Amino acid sequence: MAREYLEAILVAVALALFLRTFVVQAFSIPTGSMENTLLAGDFLLANKIVFGARIPFTDVRLPGFRNPEPGDIVIFEYPKNPARDFIKRVVAGPGQEVEIRDKILYVDGKRTVDPPLSKYTDPVILPASSPGGIRDNMRLSRVPDGHYFVMGDNRDNSEDSRYWSFLDKRRIRAQANIIYWSWAPDPGAPAFENILSIPRMAVYNLIHGFGRARWSRIGRIVR
Repeated sequence: MAREYLEAILVAVALALFLRTFVVQAFSIPTGSMENTLLAGDFLLANKIVFGARIPFTDVRLPGFRNPEPGDIVIFEYPKNPARDFIKRVVAGPGQEVEIRDKILYVDGKRTVDPPLSKYTDPVILPASSPGGIRDNMRLSRVPDGHYFVMGDNRDNSEDSRYWSFLDKRRIRAQANIIYWSWAPDPGAPAFENILSIPRMAVYNLIHGFGRARWSRIGRIVR
């Protein structure tokens, strides 16, 4: 009996690791760079199959169904620190030309339509020559082969390709699909410090969790 239980547990663990590695993975949103499409405190399930999952400890990827396309919201390794995951929207792909004039994004010379829930929070338009001016004015650039230009939907508050250049396709991990949980950030919530802090976190969230939960966002498809 004990052996059967152990085998069942090992199979379940192996299946969970397989799914997490090659099929689907959970991610959380820590900042407001994708507001109002995604909010800090959203928890997502992301599809790793669509672009081809990477085999662990190698640079080899399994075949994907398609390449990323403009409009896709992707999760990727932050180019300046691969240990961190970032999430942004693809706005241009290989061979396309990108330019930003007075906050407006142009792709292949055509003015783009902002995502429905995207926003601008700063009415000031920074000239190209000013510090940080690339946020609002960026010279015409062509996206290299195998790369993408990505931006946050919160256009005035997003660290993206405007600042660290094009995103290598090999860094893209998954496509955001669905919000499975969401709650508003709570500065007073206890943080994990060690195993002894878990009971305090559980009690706090049991008391305050219902009020923090953003029920209308749960189950929402990410677009």
